[in-house]
This record gives sequence, C-alpha cells and structure tokens, in this order.
Amino acid sequence: MKPVSCGILVISPQGELLMCHVTGGAYWDIPKGAGEPGESPLQTAIRETAEECGLVFQADDLMELGRFRYRSAKDLHLFASRIERIDVARCQCSTCFVDRFGRERPEMDDFAWVEFDCVPERCAKSMAALLRTTVPVLGVADRLSERGVLATPRWVNAKAVE
Repeated sequence: MKPVSCGILVISPQGELLMCHVTGGAYWDIPKGAGEPGESPLQTAIRETAEECGLVFQADDLMELGRFRYRSAKDLHLFASRIERIDVARCQCSTCFVDRFGRERPEMDDFAWVEFDCVPERCAKSMAALLRTTVPVLGVADRLSERGVLATPRWVNAKAVE
C-alpha cells in the first residue's frame, strides 16, 4: 500500500486557507505528515497540525474529506475545519530537521491566511491540483459552513498562550 500523509484544511469564514511555508523551500503547504505506528489518519492529522502550526483540534472539530491520490508514490488523507481567523504570528512549528549545513531548523518557518483564489500560486504543483480540482477548497468551505460548526482549537505552546 502507498504511504499516506494526513492533514487538515484549516479554513476561515472569510474564505482563506491557513498555510505553512516549508523551510528552505519555495512552496507553502497545509499542515500534514506521515502517521506513526498505530495512529489513525485522524490522530495523525491532529498531531501533525499541532506540531507544524501549534493548533490542537478535537476530533469533533473536523470533517473527514477522505483519502485522495496525491502523487504517484503517496496519497493524502484530509480533514477540514472552520475556525475564526487567528493571528498567524502566534503559530509555531515544533518539529525540526537538520539542513545540509548541519543546522537544526523548523519544518515550517512562516504562516499565512491565503485567499482561496491565491492558494494554487503558493503550493507545489501536486497540492495546487488537488486543492483546485480534486478537493476544491471553496466547496469544502461551503460544506463546513452548512455543517455550522466553528471550531475553537487550543494552542499547544507557551508562545501562543492567550
């Protein structure tokens, strides 16, 4: 079976998607990543979002979108949530990697609310295609709005304590 990354489309009522800039890269992404042994896709999506941007969601906050072909060697299992627009300066990535110079760096180094029309411009080609056609973010926002749930995730780190 192909590997799968799990993530959350975090959407504001203003029609924006919360995106994370990939450190050292040209692209922005959604919070997502691979599961750990024994983790469900839901648990992985919640953990990855907490690690990559500092937001902790509850299972009831999320609408499952399903598993999608993402790239030839990887699938993507997505969930979505609608939240009030947060101050992205409060987001913080807690997971790191060592770059080619031996420096430890966060996986994500910036955060932004991106209007739906601008999302494809910021993403890698495979993510842009997914969010434009397979899982259109505007359609997801409409489904979340109809659902009527406005989640209130908590912050995971001290920097973000209210």
